[in-house]
Amino acid sequence: MCTVIVRTGWPLTLLGVRDEYTDRPWEGPGEHWPEHPGVLGGRDLKAGGTWLAVHPAARRAAALLNGHGTPAPETVKTSRGDLALRAAATGALPEADLARYDPFHLVLAEPGRARLASWDGARLTTADLPDGTSMIVNTGLDPAHPRVAAHLPRFAASPSAGGWHGLVTGEPSNAPEALLVRHETPGGRVFASLSVMRVTLDTDGVTYDFTDLTADRDR
Repeated sequence: MCTVIVRTGWPLTLLGVRDEYTDRPWEGPGEHWPEHPGVLGGRDLKAGGTWLAVHPAARRAAALLNGHGTPAPETVKTSRGDLALRAAATGALPEADLARYDPFHLVLAEPGRARLASWDGARLTTADLPDGTSMIVNTGLDPAHPRVAAHLPRFAASPSAGGWHGLVTGEPSNAPEALLVRHETPGGRVFASLSVMRVTLDTDGVTYDFTDLTADRDR
């Protein structure tokens, strides 16, 4: 996940755009984890975790982004993909054993409230997201980031977060402000926006919509 947009209040809406190497295998949302009954999300088939988890019965969702900072030692490194699963399942942000994870940002959303935990490889910070609309990128809550400066005003101005899917538009590119990305690395791999998932949490329940952005183009 490289962009998460959250609007707090009633209902709370969370939208995540996942960017990843196109040759990394994955599958769409489902209840893929018997150890976390009732939790669903898309599954990364390489490491087994997810980038966005939803627990409809508990009315919770959690989204994970890679962060910047000091990587974990290779001898103890663990995939970050279980963080969103555990947060959605338990309603708790991680507090211990973080030295085995590379830097990350983790958003935990519940009706009316969203919290952000950020780990830079040495220090964990947690905070409630402010009222209104926030955009989290790989540098965290960063209003100076070109993507945030270009797109947050559009999402904040939308009268209904239910229509946010329509704002995820534009030709994918490698421009720093692009909401949908696509570029080829020097080694020939393609890094691109692969999917969009929107989750709405309300007192009456949970709704979610998943869009596979690779469905109409070559991976």
